[in-house]
Amino acid sequence: MGDTTANRFIRGADVSTLLEVEECGGKFFDADGRPGDALEILKSNGIDLIRLRLWNDPYDRDGTPYGAGTNDLNRTESLAKRAKALGLPWLLAFHYSDFWADPGKQIAPKAWQGLTGEALERAIYDYTLWVLRELKARELLPKYVAVGNELSNGLLWPEGRYPNFPAIARYVSAGIRAVRDLDPDIGIMVHLDNGGKNSLYREWFDSYFSCGGEDFDLIGLSYYPFWHGSMADLRDNMRDVAERYGKDLLVAETSMGFTLEDYAGYEKLSPDERKGMAATARLAGRIEYPMTPEGQRDFLLDLAGAIRSVPDGRGLGFIYWEPAWIPVPGSEWANAAALRYTGERGPGGNEWANQALFDYNGRALPALGAIRDL
Repeated sequence: MGDTTANRFIRGADVSTLLEVEECGGKFFDADGRPGDALEILKSNGIDLIRLRLWNDPYDRDGTPYGAGTNDLNRTESLAKRAKALGLPWLLAFHYSDFWADPGKQIAPKAWQGLTGEALERAIYDYTLWVLRELKARELLPKYVAVGNELSNGLLWPEGRYPNFPAIARYVSAGIRAVRDLDPDIGIMVHLDNGGKNSLYREWFDSYFSCGGEDFDLIGLSYYPFWHGSMADLRDNMRDVAERYGKDLLVAETSMGFTLEDYAGYEKLSPDERKGMAATARLAGRIEYPMTPEGQRDFLLDLAGAIRSVPDGRGLGFIYWEPAWIPVPGSEWANAAALRYTGERGPGGNEWANQALFDYNGRALPALGAIRDL
């Protein structure tokens, strides 16, 4: 089993779009305005783990990339190599899709569409093993692997769609076995969204294990305060889940906005769709953290406290999602080719412009500096 109980608090960052941002002209600066490499700035501010997503084939049949980082294996390896050069371990997040996989969409890769049952199970195992062998050959094995991404509603739809837990358990287990067969020391994570919803976690993991799902090391949680309940909800869920399943926990995705102003043009969304706007209207007066630089910092301080409150040291830390996805022309969440694959409607702007740990001009925000002291 991977070293999931090391006596340290993980302060991670998902930087999967970083190559694209740099290619599109994005520049980064520390809090004093000195230019620098984004990964070096993150590390100097306490980031000690990098998370990278992997899409099977993020290109259309004519070879047009889908964007949002176009996170194929070659680009993932490039970022992993940079992390290694800085002494940063990393987590590999398999999406088992050619583009974004999350609770709202888990689209099978183009090459796997039409596969069912044993054939799909074999595809997952073979692909997972192939990726890890390629990484091992380049001396780039990750410290942790997430088998799937935000699996609350299953994976590889329609075969593994919630509530078909026998299929979910079968397909997730195929990925777990491949990781174990390649290197039993890699820590394996199973990751759901909505970290404040205890009923989701109880139903999902009870059903997974009752269907014979393979064991693993870490439970990953996504927690976005504008979607996933209060900090108290997250804390209570983590405490219950750690005790109920005897697993270490990692908040595998989190973020908080530093502004609600000036970014609508980057997102290309209507006012009622902008990050935080719907939550602000719905919760009217009960928002725990204002979307300001100070609110972003305070959120991270409280998040660290909630994670550390998990009994027996089972709260390992957090990974901040896309802190370096600053708004530069050309780096968007989906282009026309990607929208054809997902069937979603556009436009596809940078919907994360106000969630980064760098401002719109690439300068480090106070929240990033606070991470050093967590």
